[in-house]
Amino acid sequence: MLTVLPIRYVANVEASRTFYEALGLHFEADASFSVWAQLRGDGGAVGIHDAAASKGRQPGMAELGFATDEKLETVAARLAAKGIRYEIRDEDFGRSIRLTDPDGVELQIQEIDADKAKRSAQALSQPR
Repeated sequence: MLTVLPIRYVANVEASRTFYEALGLHFEADASFSVWAQLRGDGGAVGIHDAAASKGRQPGMAELGFATDEKLETVAARLAAKGIRYEIRDEDFGRSIRLTDPDGVELQIQEIDADKAKRSAQALSQPR
């Protein structure tokens, strides 16, 4: 099943988390890390991502994303059967399918590996 998960790239994850919680969204601690906070409402969810850890996204940007509980190969087979081109990428949080909609907007479908995401977040918070 896909969950719609728009992603907001922000300068300060904690400040943004506090703001969106004030709007009535509920923080999901088990799906969150130092550079990522996931919040859910009755009608969906939003991810808040530290722009500095996002490999090029600027504060204020947003991206349409989806999280899946299926294996990416299953999702990829469904896309291929419909003639949709995609790319599977290894990510700091797991893997994703990247694809482009008819208007040229890049989308991602995430297969999140919580352990890998936690290790990546910890590595980013280590002094260099």
